[in-house]
Amino acid sequence: MLLLLLGIIVLHVAVLVLLFVSTIVSQWIDGNGHTMDLWQNCSTSSLGSVRHCLSSSTNEWLQSVQATMILSIIFSVLSLFLFFYQLFTITKGGRFYLTGIFQILAGKW
Repeated sequence: MLLLLLGIIVLHVAVLVLLFVSTIVSQWIDGNGHTMDLWQNCSTSSLGSVRHCLSSSTNEWLQSVQATMILSIIFSVLSLFLFFYQLFTITKGGRFYLTGIFQILAGKW
């Protein structure tokens, strides 16, 4: 039972780390002095020293991706906190339904 709980904690932390990395990582597309990620588009001048960065949030589909990434992080963090809360307050043999619902919502978005 203890090994199962440890596995669930490792799974929660791994999901959070992957969500944060995939949201924060820069340079999804890189080439010809132009980089693009979830939050901004940057291009380097012909001299190579000046970077011009513009916000990526002008596209509607990109705004929806940004919103779903943030919602996924929020639901995953809430799921981890609810898991720890339920772990110490739930009676023996109880079910972690609320934690599971939040984890499913995090995966759905």
